[in-house]
Amino acid sequence: MFQRTQRKYKSTACARSSARQSNNHDYDWYCIPWIYGVDRFMRHIGNKSKINYVLLALSPAILMLIYQFGWSVLVNLSIAITSTLCLELIIVTLAKQKIKSLQISSSTLIGIYIAIALPPLVSWWVIIYATLIAITAKNVFGIDAKNPFNSSMVGYAATLISFPNKISTWILPRSLRNNETEFLNLHETLSLTFNNVEIPDSLTGATALEVFKYSNDGLMLEQIYQNNKIFSDASFAIVGWEWISISFLIGGLFLIIIRVITWHSPTAMIGSICFLSLLFFDNGSSSSGGSAMLHLFGGATMLGAFFIITDPASSPETGKGKIIFGSIIGVLVYIIRVWGGYPDALAFAVILGNFATPLINKFTFQTHESKA
Repeated sequence: MFQRTQRKYKSTACARSSARQSNNHDYDWYCIPWIYGVDRFMRHIGNKSKINYVLLALSPAILMLIYQFGWSVLVNLSIAITSTLCLELIIVTLAKQKIKSLQISSSTLIGIYIAIALPPLVSWWVIIYATLIAITAKNVFGIDAKNPFNSSMVGYAATLISFPNKISTWILPRSLRNNETEFLNLHETLSLTFNNVEIPDSLTGATALEVFKYSNDGLMLEQIYQNNKIFSDASFAIVGWEWISISFLIGGLFLIIIRVITWHSPTAMIGSICFLSLLFFDNGSSSSGGSAMLHLFGGATMLGAFFIITDPASSPETGKGKIIFGSIIGVLVYIIRVWGGYPDALAFAVILGNFATPLINKFTFQTHESKA
């Protein structure tokens, strides 16, 4: 009985795959049982929106963030999601409209992006400030209008400019801590978040990009790596952060496989960062811009490549346009990281890229029409 059911399940999936291949002329990943099963489950419970697949794809990275930073990630998520949903409800109510499921999903997604972009143990009011800017940016052109800017990055960038000291302090990931007793419980986490208490120095530490940017004072790249445990104790890139980035990568590949996003923007962004990293590596000298592994796994590159710049509302519509868009953002991220004033630069790069989106759409559509 089990074998007959399994054969029927597989044949159904592959039948759907064959039908899609006849139209698209490429391999359909729905023929793989677990991918087909996830799709059927999501449709069975009514989650047909692409945003819900994005939320599912984010779950491995969120779990890894919780493992590395503990209760503070859950507290950030709770505050940010609650804030975005309440603010969205207020705006929709003031506009005398009914809130839709898509608005709930998109607001939840914005809250998640804000929560994981801000450092753990950040003050509660900073999170609300970021979500207020983000939800306002989402609806400033109209509740159902297409927003030309990525709302999450607008909220984060405004918060970074407004309170740079508040959101520049990160706590050490679990993988860098020598003593498990330093891991905060829920009561301690809530106390630090809501009472505006200074985070103990024993819990804080610079991120990999900060270490590299502010330690590069005449030191060779190898010396920087040897003098800092965040590099020297890593499995292959950055202690703790490497697995967080891998989790975002896995979720992003899942979205490409099930065709929620396309490969164009992520590949272009990652490719341009790798190219510039190799071009300005300078054999690891004191003027080196850092290795490709540092730039790919030491910051928000994977989050940006697969989740932020693939936002359909603020990104180009054609494949060629997405490649140009991803390349622009990758170049801007590298320039600001290496020669600019911020260790990580995803938010500013995305917003600047959004400015170019209308021109990219116009250029690529004209090119497509002239060829047609």
